[in-house]
Amino acid sequence: MTADLIVTGVGTVRPEGFDFKTALGPRGYKYLPTASQYFLAAAKRALADAGPGTLEATRAERRGAAVGTNSAAASLHDAMDRTVMETGAADLSPATAPYFSINLFGSRLATEHELKGFNLTFASPRVAGLEALETGRRALAAGRARWLLAGATEQVLAEGEPGAETSEAGAVALVLEPAAAVAARGGRAYGRVAVRSFFLPPSVAAARGGAERARALIDGALDPLGHVPDGPLPITAVLDDSPVGEAFAAALGERAEYVPAGAGCLEPVARVAAALAGGTGPARVVLTAAAEGNAAVCLVTPGGPDTGVGTQAEAQAEAQAEARAEEGGG
Repeated sequence: MTADLIVTGVGTVRPEGFDFKTALGPRGYKYLPTASQYFLAAAKRALADAGPGTLEATRAERRGAAVGTNSAAASLHDAMDRTVMETGAADLSPATAPYFSINLFGSRLATEHELKGFNLTFASPRVAGLEALETGRRALAAGRARWLLAGATEQVLAEGEPGAETSEAGAVALVLEPAAAVAARGGRAYGRVAVRSFFLPPSVAAARGGAERARALIDGALDPLGHVPDGPLPITAVLDDSPVGEAFAAALGERAEYVPAGAGCLEPVARVAAALAGGTGPARVVLTAAAEGNAAVCLVTPGGPDTGVGTQAEAQAEAQAEARAEEGGG
């Protein structure tokens, strides 16, 4: 069972100046949807950032992937709809037609890097990227795998689509490994992340007492994440002006830094990556919520003297446990 996970690699891609040939290579990527190109490039950067040996230290069957998105397929679906209505389904491109399924946006990643443990896609409004981290970590804790690449990717919405004016584009990828395994290969630690998702019904948020309910949900989500209340944590809140967003803002008051939410799930994960990349410092919370009621908090503990990555003895003990699990078919 793997419980203590360390972020060892961070990769970020923004659309400005992005060229898939430069980021990924001249062949084999031309017909991939842009959001898939973004996430592949972010993953490539995260793997390079994690350092040599991060993949090789874990068998392919024990590596997992999880990606969140809200709009990766929206523009592609819009183009497909126009083609079908204007000239017929026979004119759909065989190269892009399979991507009508949102699950395929992470499939190329799993194929390229032999991530055979699991490959999950999440699409909950605004929290999908954090859910990818949450569920991926849970799967590792349950023994489904012992290495994780997780993050979010988005593509701009077509003009006229709801939320098009606040479209997000780009990708963020994080590599997570067991602390003992990082110690064994002499890896670098960015720190730890822990996520909890929950739900605030819009009708409850808009009613009297909505802020109190939001505050209770925040406290209830942070408690299981292991936060020791030694003072108020810095909070970055990625919120919109919906009743749900306003309820959480009222619950947080002046203790939070507020970031306008985009139409997708990218910004919260980008804020987590930025907090990790900032190096040592106090733990902080990234919170986000959608108009539909989906919400999540991520406790980010950057690397530092008290975020050690384990000992050689721990690495050997984990390796022995892993070997026993494999002998037993686990």
